Amino acid sequence: MLTDEKVKSGFHAWYMLCPLRHTLILVSALVIFFHLLTRPFRALNVWLSEHVTRPAHLWLSVQSGKVPFSLAELLIALLVIFLVVYLVSQLIDLFRRPKFFLRLYRTLMTLVTLGLTIYAGFCLLWGVFYYGDDFMAQSGLKSEPVTVEQLERVTAYFAALANEYSGRVPRDGTGVCATDRSEVLDRSPELYRPAVKSFPCLDGPELRAKGVLCSRIMSYLDFTGFFFPFTAEANVTLDFPPPLFAATVAHELAHQRGVAKEQEANFVAVLACMKDGDPDFVYSAALLAYTHLGNALHQADSESWAEIYGMLNKDVLADLEAGRDYWARFDTPVQDVSNTVYESFLYSYNQNLGLRSYGACVNLLVNYYDSLVPDLRPSAQPAETPGPEDGALPGEGETTGEDSEAQETVPPAVTPRPTEEPTSPETGPLAEEDQVPAMADETPAPSPSP
Repeated sequence: MLTDEKVKSGFHAWYMLCPLRHTLILVSALVIFFHLLTRPFRALNVWLSEHVTRPAHLWLSVQSGKVPFSLAELLIALLVIFLVVYLVSQLIDLFRRPKFFLRLYRTLMTLVTLGLTIYAGFCLLWGVFYYGDDFMAQSGLKSEPVTVEQLERVTAYFAALANEYSGRVPRDGTGVCATDRSEVLDRSPELYRPAVKSFPCLDGPELRAKGVLCSRIMSYLDFTGFFFPFTAEANVTLDFPPPLFAATVAHELAHQRGVAKEQEANFVAVLACMKDGDPDFVYSAALLAYTHLGNALHQADSESWAEIYGMLNKDVLADLEAGRDYWARFDTPVQDVSNTVYESFLYSYNQNLGLRSYGACVNLLVNYYDSLVPDLRPSAQPAETPGPEDGALPGEGETTGEDSEAQETVPPAVTPRPTEEPTSPETGPLAEEDQVPAMADETPAPSPSP
């Protein structure tokens, strides 16, 4: 009995050293443990997504949308400042005041509390999306293996589309795309209207994506944007070259509408921009799609890739070159560490391709667009390339093929300079009535989550 009282007294004395920190650590640990334990239970995660996480995002996004600047950036900046000031002050107190070990323990508990509380909130406000119904499940689309021929056909279409719309976007004195970022952000609230008509699961509040002030720092970390679940804001950096800016905005807005997986967010970004029809968005989507498809095709069939690469006109090549030149400046150990940390995060949420999961949108793009687009491959063109008035036939969709692993990976971009830069036949974004899933056995998109 005496021993029990001593144990109870000892536990109480330990707990009272910093009771608030200990309580938050316990609650956060329970939330994290519950999240890890319930990952295999899809129905439960669907329920949490629909009745907890999604409603929380809707409320948070509307509230944060009332503020013209990025609350996420402000909160992150305040957190960094707090950590610096707190650690410096505690370090000074450790050597200037008594009770060294007590102060050291409380300092460590503060850091543990902060880390566990943030991660527990992340599990509830974002992590559950990875284990519920993803975009494919909600939309009825499929990501089946594709053949090299299908991949080549869709890659050629987006290369031709990039050529066509490269002349419809503003350009600076060096010939590089000069899309106005502010105009893109101003148009972003209405971007998903056409896409929602076809895919109600993408429904959500029409909110403006927000640019971040510390964009150059984000470039050093190899990020062009991020979704912040604690404020439900779609944030994009304002420093990287404009050609892919509109598609990046669409990508972050896809996260805001509940699309968690990166490969699906890339596909949804292309889909939304194509359906929107604005030249800035269509060109950016075509360039994003071509980048992923072209990288996959280069690995699967380098000769076919070289033929399609030769289709790109000087404006598209200038934009690709501008992107390579920009990111080459940030190829530092800091970027390597950032990529390693983020890849570890993706693996922890069963995104088994890691950073390559961004390239897994290739199968989605090919499956969706293959039967809808004309065959614009150089090898498929007759002596006189027909224009739209000649009625170019859509490509034949094949449903069986090789293992899709090669298509899903994204190798380093290989960029030889072609000897000539022929332009493609005229093409344009798909007509609204054509932008529907191609497979007849697809289930209709469900109603949006409450």
